[in-house]
This record gives sequence, C-alpha cells and structure tokens, in this order.
Amino acid sequence: MNVTPLSPACLMLLAALAASAPLSAQAGATIPFGNGQSVSVGFGMRASYTSMEDAAPNGTSRSNDFNLDSARLFFGASLNKQIGGMLNTEWDGNQVRVMDAAGQFAISPELNIWAGRLLSPSDRANMAGPYYSLGGGYWAGVASRYGYNGGIFRGRDDGVVAWGNAADGKLGYSFGAFEGHTFGIGSLTQNQAKAAGVKASDSLMYAGRVQYDFWDAEPGYYGTGNYLGSKDILAIGFAARQQSKGVLTTAGVGDYTSWNVDFLLEKRVPGGAFSVEAAYYDYDTDGVIKSEQGKAYSAGAAYLFAAGAGKLQPFVRYQKFSPDTNLDTRQADAGLHYIIDGYNAQLTALYSRTKTTSAPSLSKFAVALQLQY
Repeated sequence: MNVTPLSPACLMLLAALAASAPLSAQAGATIPFGNGQSVSVGFGMRASYTSMEDAAPNGTSRSNDFNLDSARLFFGASLNKQIGGMLNTEWDGNQVRVMDAAGQFAISPELNIWAGRLLSPSDRANMAGPYYSLGGGYWAGVASRYGYNGGIFRGRDDGVVAWGNAADGKLGYSFGAFEGHTFGIGSLTQNQAKAAGVKASDSLMYAGRVQYDFWDAEPGYYGTGNYLGSKDILAIGFAARQQSKGVLTTAGVGDYTSWNVDFLLEKRVPGGAFSVEAAYYDYDTDGVIKSEQGKAYSAGAAYLFAAGAGKLQPFVRYQKFSPDTNLDTRQADAGLHYIIDGYNAQLTALYSRTKTTSAPSLSKFAVALQLQY
C-alpha cells in the first residue's frame, strides 16, 4: 500500500499550529478550549553519529556517518472526554509520511476503541518504539521483528483495536484486526500479490496482547521499555498475531503465526534503580519464507544512578534469532545513557557486535541524541 506524503501546504499549516503553542518541559503541549475540547502538539527527533566496521565505500575500512534517524511531529485533538484523535508524522529519510492517523473513543478505563492507522498489539520492545526503549532507538530487528512484519510504515497498520486496563490498572489487554501481510523479505502486499497474479483469500490479521503488572501499574496502550527509576515494575506480557494466507509470495502462499512472552523487572534502590528484561519469540510463515520462520530471544540489564544534574544508566543486552535457514544472527550491545530530562533529552553511546552464521562479525559504535518537546 502506498503512503502519500504530506503536501507543502499541509506541512505549513501543521508547523503554524505547533508554533502557536507554548511548549512545556514535557514532550508536547495541550491547548484547551473548554468542554473537554483541546488540541495537543509535540515534536521528537533522534540524530546519531555511527562508525561501522567495513562499511566505508572501499568495503575494508570503517564508515563515519551522521544521520537523522527520526523526526516526528505529534498532533492530537479531543472533541470531548470520550472522543479524540491523533495524527503523527515521521521523516523516512526522503519525505515526511503519515505514521499514525486514528480516531480514539474512550468508553471507560477498561474499554477504549481506536480505528485508523496505528501500531498493532505486539511485544514490549515494539510498543515502546525508538524513543522509550532501553538503550534508545529501535532494537535491531534481531529478536523483536514486529516492527517491520505485518505493517505499512514504522510497524503501523490499518485496522481497529480495543484495549483497556482492569484490576486497578494492573491488567492490560489489547486485541485488534488489521490488514497485515508483508511478513519478511520477498513477501508482497495484497495489491502487489494481485498484480503479480498470486491468488489467495483476503483475510485479516488478528493481533493481541495481555499483560499483568504485579507491582506498579502501567496504564495506557503503548508500553515503555524502562521507567528510569520512576516506578517499581514486575510485569509479564504475552502477545500473538495470526493471519490466514498472510504470507504472499510469487513462490507460494502460507499462513502467518507468531507469539512472544516478555518480562520486565525494575526496582528502585537507594541512589538509583536496576532493571532486567527478557523476551522469547516464535515466528511461523508456514514454511514459505524460512528466513523469517524460527525462534528468537533477547535479554537486557541496566543500572541507573545520579550524576551531577542528570543521571547515568549503563546497560547491556543480547539478542539471537535462529531461523529455519540455520543462518543464526546474534547481537551483543553495551552502552551508556546520559539522561538529562527523562525521555525528553538523552545522550547515548553504544557499542554493538553482530554475528551471522558463515559471515564475519561486524562491530558498530554510535552516539545518539534524543530530544522531545
């Protein structure tokens, strides 16, 4: 499915709206109009310097690259206390594209319905996204592969989801139906498959997530990879996706099924906080795309402590994906956050080493800046 870029006139209108709002210390600002009506605006960006082994044009020396990894405009509106909507954009490296566009209906804390283009229910890493994950940025797609499987852009998909929080906010659930398709390299969208003469029934992708918080509650639809010492978290989540005839290729058609379980423990201690996270994944493409079919797991740990006007958070993580092609991918990361203002202002230094079966190891060093307003 093609995504139309915003027109210059639309961008100018959005920029004018954003400029008219006094931005607070938190990401985004809200302009109330009374009777539950309001408009909110925000901006986020991530920029980085990366040096990667054997990635220079000569193929034998390290690369040196500055990159705008992400630039987002966030817009929200409320018609009243029950009806609202969101429109979020993202820079894809060439143009500004619509990332989220959904109507939001808040019936009760236990039941909300969103419809349009949004992030479908999945694992904690994908629900946290690049701005709220441990270590910053998207996980490399080694273990958590939901970010580009079964979506249109940045893991988003067109559909509808019902979600809510029960048991004093400690039991969270989300279930939805979406367009799906595009599960892995070589997979086709529905329109691409039709143009290529691939015949298959048109079924929806069903996605869901259930999570229970044993300590502090995590209300809301999206997740956070780490609470930076603001909460005590002990949570277990389970997510799954299924689509009949969801894997469309010119070589064959198959069903798609995936599921995962994830765990987060974060505990405040005198002078800081420590955290441990882990996840396990199972992906099945009905044997059609074996490079996307297999098992994966990830694990990470971090410790947070005060440092001058900010906080430091060293972290480590490990990921492994074992597809049915027997070409395993493993990645180990070690890094350091300097947290200036929560997730609104951070600096991150990261070293990664990635190894794929029958290929040499590759190392990467990166420094990233994240800002949200």
